[in-house]
Amino acid sequence: MQKLELTWIGKGQEPAVEPRILLHDASRDYGDPNANNMLIHGDNLLALKALEQEFAGQVKCVYIDPPYNTGAAFSEYNDNLEHSTWLNLMVPRLQIIRNLLSPDGSLWISIDDDEHAYLKCLCDEVMGRTNFVANCIWHKKHTRSNDAKWFSDNHDYILVYAKDKLTWRPNLLPRTEESAKGYTNPDDDPRGVWASGPCHAKTPNPKDIYPITTPSGRVVMPPAGTSWRFSEAKMKDLIQDNRIYFGANGDNVPRYKRFITDVQNGFVPTTLWFRDEVGDNQEAKKEVKAFNPDSVFSTPKPERLIERILTLGSKEGDIVLDSFLGSGTTAAVAHKMGRRWIGIELGEHCYTHCIPRLQTVIDGEQGGISQSVEWQGGGGFKFYELAPTLIVKDENGFEIISGQYDATMLAAAVAKLCGYRFAPREDNPYIHGVNNVGGFIFVTTQYITAPLLGEIAKNFSDTQSLVICASAFQVGIKNNFPNIKLRKIPQSVLSKCEYGADNYNLNVVELPDFEETEEDFEDAE
Repeated sequence: MQKLELTWIGKGQEPAVEPRILLHDASRDYGDPNANNMLIHGDNLLALKALEQEFAGQVKCVYIDPPYNTGAAFSEYNDNLEHSTWLNLMVPRLQIIRNLLSPDGSLWISIDDDEHAYLKCLCDEVMGRTNFVANCIWHKKHTRSNDAKWFSDNHDYILVYAKDKLTWRPNLLPRTEESAKGYTNPDDDPRGVWASGPCHAKTPNPKDIYPITTPSGRVVMPPAGTSWRFSEAKMKDLIQDNRIYFGANGDNVPRYKRFITDVQNGFVPTTLWFRDEVGDNQEAKKEVKAFNPDSVFSTPKPERLIERILTLGSKEGDIVLDSFLGSGTTAAVAHKMGRRWIGIELGEHCYTHCIPRLQTVIDGEQGGISQSVEWQGGGGFKFYELAPTLIVKDENGFEIISGQYDATMLAAAVAKLCGYRFAPREDNPYIHGVNNVGGFIFVTTQYITAPLLGEIAKNFSDTQSLVICASAFQVGIKNNFPNIKLRKIPQSVLSKCEYGADNYNLNVVELPDFEETEEDFEDAE
């Protein structure tokens, strides 16, 4: 049976990504040693896969700013293959992100016109079309590009998807002093300031067309083609409760009083995000220049834009993830807003941009949103590198365990590959991990003999299951204990995934950052 779907070259051929372990590099940690924030250097698909087992269903808000397929980003391909290549970049990442999201989580993706339509269709497939929430338009640039061939490109999109739209709701945007200016109290009502609204409804109900006598004695009717918003009985109750205002002299058409204490404590977001509210590219460049004036991204995102997303999609203490961290904006903003964050970046700018930026944030820098959120510094992060691939080939082409793995790394890697959470126990040296049903795993390079197997079995009851992964076993001992299974490594993990791939990124070339001109700062005629 045919189905409606987006197709492309390579669809359905997603790689079986190796779930690598993460290696903690304490020399690059910064700030509070007890902080749970994570900065990961490495291929973001491998890093996402490394996070999947531990963080599945726990991430509240994901924001990503993937490389835009600008037409110049993939220099070696024709148009059809170019779009397919970009989509193949996105599919496995989105699939893992979906798994990482909590049941009440949401995904926010920055994108431009070149791949917006394709990405919408792709996200409909991966996230579910019914979970599409909104397509926000960000006013990224205020200047007019008069050298553009067709239109001056002044906006980007932010696609918003919920893990489950039926249960997910965005947080409200906080009220501002500007929003309270319409509230006054001309009649000194003890309930406080209020704003008034019309008492008539544009869609008339014949039962609600009746005369009202104002305090001055004037009789008024609803405007022609309308009716009152309230029934006659309800209107009398509102007048009695001083909820209807007839003007200072009691002679005006009635208006309904809505007290500021009655309205929800915030605003529902709109889909139009203007630069005066959330910043633009120029603002973002200035923020990046503050910690790295020599290397500025061509299209960084301002802190106020990320603040808007994290305000709507998360609360203090929630986990926020950005797997295309770039210059570190998402992590910086999440840190200032009291979120727990995970950032992934492959390039050298993980060292040249992300680390120094986050160090300055922890030290209390006052750029970006710092003053508006009263940021004073504090917190910290831990730094991680991806472990090398577990399986390599020797000089004869045979698949063997990489010599870069010590005993602890091997135990952690094999446990993860077999679906166990790495959790060695001090009270039992034969436990390296546990799975979701309480089963245990033990990983060793020892030769397992019958006496050794018997010694291991003494540490487990008959109702506790154990999988032993070892490089060799004595013949004939596989069935010695019904609750213990023996697996040979590396043979037992060879089919779990593909090994040896260290970079799933495509040859994406970032567009050059052209020198600023006066037009960057002033509107052209």
